[in-house]
Amino acid sequence: MHMTLEADYAVRIVERLAESGERMDAHSISEDTKVPLRFALKILRKLVAEQLVKSFKGAKGGYTLAREPGEITLRQVIEAVEGPYVINRCLTEEYTCCHTACRFHKIYEDISAQVRSLLDQVTFAQEEREDSCHGDGEK
Repeated sequence: MHMTLEADYAVRIVERLAESGERMDAHSISEDTKVPLRFALKILRKLVAEQLVKSFKGAKGGYTLAREPGEITLRQVIEAVEGPYVINRCLTEEYTCCHTACRFHKIYEDISAQVRSLLDQVTFAQEEREDSCHGDGEK
């Protein structure tokens, strides 16, 4: 199992805005993240709707993070474009499976909760970016 391309792109976009710390136009975001401009604009709209990113109109318009990078979690970004994280569709309300009668429902529910918890622990704070550059624990 892997993240969708849209979720991967959304993470790249938020990471770039966090690195920048200033307003960026969509074209620059697209170039810097290697996300096609049309797709970047679509993702940016979703991130704005979820109040993770602010949009500014006009000649000096662009995008910035709506909150401090340390207040934005990896889960929030992924769920902004994909919806609530669940490992199996039987955990969603719109799917009409047997729900609690499904013999795998509880394990899917537990795994999904564990993944959401881990994703909530990762933010876009500068310290975390610096730590991730050193796989051997050195700084």
